[in-house]
Amino acid sequence: MTDTGTGIDPVVDERTRKRFARRQWARRWLTWRYVVAAAVVVLLVVGGVWLVYFSSLLSVQGVEVEGTGSLSDAQIRAAAAVPEGEALATVDLDRIRTRVEALAGVRSADVSRQWPDQVLIRVEEREAVAVVEIAGRLRGMDEDGVVFEDYAKAPDLPRVQTGADTGSEALREGALVIAALPTDLAEMVDHVEVDTVDEISLVLRDGRLVVWGSADQSDLKATVLESLLGQQAQRYDVSVPGQPTTSN
Repeated sequence: MTDTGTGIDPVVDERTRKRFARRQWARRWLTWRYVVAAAVVVLLVVGGVWLVYFSSLLSVQGVEVEGTGSLSDAQIRAAAAVPEGEALATVDLDRIRTRVEALAGVRSADVSRQWPDQVLIRVEEREAVAVVEIAGRLRGMDEDGVVFEDYAKAPDLPRVQTGADTGSEALREGALVIAALPTDLAEMVDHVEVDTVDEISLVLRDGRLVVWGSADQSDLKATVLESLLGQQAQRYDVSVPGQPTTSN
């Protein structure tokens, strides 16, 4: 029915106003949806920060240890001193690693976060390649020349004898020599005499002496020595492996 006063159908007019209102709402939503999206992002970020740095849900609840043999997990945990209850995200992994690597028996350590609430410590222990007597104590020495372990009774390892003035560098050279020896040759060695970095000798179990020199070219020296041992002699000099000598 048409309005006789205006000539406009009331039904059509109502539809027009509704379409206009919908367009107006659509324009407003186009503007506000970015505001709403930004607010949601801010809330998510704030919630994430709270969860990671302040919530007890992601705080340190325990320490896992891998790679131990001679050392116990308890020794590693005690040295690590991981602050349980602290937010996992803020734990100083480098400091933990430094504390663990301060243990004489640890060659290296790797520390990582294990979400949601654990710290993982992987250790590589030192492995003795020789025994050295220092101040009356039998100590294990690894291939880096680091003395790290005490023995009540000497294990079945080459022994290192040192002079009064033997320093850490000379010990390291001696360790490198021992580590380079093939198994069959190492089993023939009674002890290694280390005086200086370039004055290293092997004393075999049958009393024969091998002048080795420094740790340089140890692989070649070992090969040359194995070929020389078939010759009857009391002294073998492989300090210059290209010109070895033997004598009685």
